[in-house]
Amino acid sequence: MNKTELVDSMAEKSGLSKKDSEKALSALIESVEEALVNNDKVQLVGFGSFEVKKRAARKGRNPQTMEEIDIPESNVPAFKAGKDLKEMLNK
Repeated sequence: MNKTELVDSMAEKSGLSKKDSEKALSALIESVEEALVNNDKVQLVGFGSFEVKKRAARKGRNPQTMEEIDIPESNVPAFKAGKDLKEMLNK
C-alpha cells in the first residue's frame, strides 16, 4: 500500500474527505519525524512504537574493490510492533 492508497483507505474508514485525510496523515508523519529528531519515543498503544536507536561504528567492505572501510556510528529509526498488532498478524 502506498501513500495514496493509505489516504483513500483513511478517507473511506473515517468519513473524511481525501484532502482532510491527507492532511491528517501528513501531520502524523511530521509529528513522528519531529519527535524522533528530538530523540523522543512515540508510542501508539496496541499498534507499536517508534524510537531512535544508535548503530555502532563498524567495519564494512566496498563490494567493488573489496577494500575494508570504516562505517561511522549513526542514529537509525526503529519500529517495534505492539502486542495487539502482533496478535492480529498471527491469527
